Amino acid sequence: MAEPKTKYDRQLRIWGEQGQAALEKASICLLNCGPTGSETLKNLVLGGVGSITVIDGSKVELGDLGNNFLVDESSIGQSKAKCVCASLQELNDAVKAKFIEEYPETLIETNPSFFSQFTLVIATQLVEDSMIKLDRICREANVMLIFARSYGLTGFVRISLKEHTVIESKPDHFLDDLRLNNPWPELRRFAEIIDLNVSDPVAHKHIPYVVILVKMAKQWTKSHDGKFPSTWEEKRAFKDLLKAKTITADEDNYKEAVDASFKVFARRGISSNLRQIIDDSHAEVDSSSSDFWVMVAALKEFIANEGGGEAPLEGSIPDMTSSTEHYVNLQKIYQAKAEADVLVIEQRVRNILKKIGRDPDSISKANIKSFCKNARKLTVCRYRLLEEEFNSPIQPELQKYLTDEDYRYISVAVGFYILLRAVDRFAANYNSFPGQFDGGMDEDISRLKTTAVSLLSDLGCNGSTLTEDLINEMCRFGAAELHAVAAFIGGIAAQEVIKLITKQFIPMSGTFIFNGIDHKSQLLSL
Repeated sequence: MAEPKTKYDRQLRIWGEQGQAALEKASICLLNCGPTGSETLKNLVLGGVGSITVIDGSKVELGDLGNNFLVDESSIGQSKAKCVCASLQELNDAVKAKFIEEYPETLIETNPSFFSQFTLVIATQLVEDSMIKLDRICREANVMLIFARSYGLTGFVRISLKEHTVIESKPDHFLDDLRLNNPWPELRRFAEIIDLNVSDPVAHKHIPYVVILVKMAKQWTKSHDGKFPSTWEEKRAFKDLLKAKTITADEDNYKEAVDASFKVFARRGISSNLRQIIDDSHAEVDSSSSDFWVMVAALKEFIANEGGGEAPLEGSIPDMTSSTEHYVNLQKIYQAKAEADVLVIEQRVRNILKKIGRDPDSISKANIKSFCKNARKLTVCRYRLLEEEFNSPIQPELQKYLTDEDYRYISVAVGFYILLRAVDRFAANYNSFPGQFDGGMDEDISRLKTTAVSLLSDLGCNGSTLTEDLINEMCRFGAAELHAVAAFIGGIAAQEVIKLITKQFIPMSGTFIFNGIDHKSQLLSL
């Protein structure tokens, strides 16, 4: 068997050893192993999750061979859970796999405590009533839950849990933490000893832009009542000052300073998002608080005291034109400040843990260091109970999407969202999904339209209707799971599972709707 570092080399570059370790500890339960469930679990098994449990009470039928590549002709008549489980085990023998030949609906009704043993449950192809019950069960047990469903050329994915906190959110774009408009004493002193008017042209073109901007920002504030450039005219004037300092046309460091001058104009202090987190009621911690909120409490104290309104410094600097000596010294100054901030936060964490009656060493230094490095990018996600969304969606948003021409593409996604719920009502009333059996298509279309209008009325959208084409298509789908759509939905679901388990990247909030007719997708916050 290949060594984990070799086997998972590519993904380790994305979420690191800590993320991979979290995956390898995770216990995943899959409900229904049709194409949507199989595709989801296939991605996770290849990624190296610790263990999987497949729940499905059905047998493999001839129709399964056309949309589920984890079964073949020899599987016909056998337990679907058993066949899929065996195929998944072949993909990665490091994953512990087992199956239970039982219908998920039966387990939800008769053995709700069964689900408490898992890290995360993936519920595929469940109808609304079972989804609501399972959501309640998993929330009470603090088990993460993801719903996924493919239905013809549409499908959805939705996460459900009380709260999810992310330290390593890894945003695509984020402003470097350089403190150019709020330098600490060591950075200020370093900048002061470097002369911007040095006569040596080689030395002049190798002054780091960080130093240039710190010195020029100080010069500007001296002549502008301590204020930084704020208007467009002032910002242009500041850039002109930088350009005036150049001696030759090939001074890349001054070009970098002009390009990075917006970092001087950036607002001091913490973002509104971080302010919201440190002001959250959960930051008032007790013995039951999670490690995340204990560290947030320490962060809040730091910002109010040693930080002077700032979060702990990240401690890294970007590449820039500079002499090696200047760059190394600058790097050391940033790293030293970051390490000093970590020590302060660590002490505050230890004090808080002691105060609330927990072991002062229960949070590792490595976790505190990671928290400090990512403090500006912390994220807290909270999800509505599914039953609340279904019974009381955000009505103005729903109405806007359904009626406003500016939201035409979103209205198609909302149409599918409504119809995916309507088909479950249809099935409850008529014991089959619309268009599932040959004959009676016109009657099914009429019944589905009536059901959808009734659902819209229940949601407070009286007078709103869905297009005939969309209703006709939904009936034409006949509740089929198409492999291409199932693979796409399974890929999205697996991606969100990895985000939740590794606690890296920001999981989507809302209901993800795939529109395979127009090849579009939409995240609905209802």
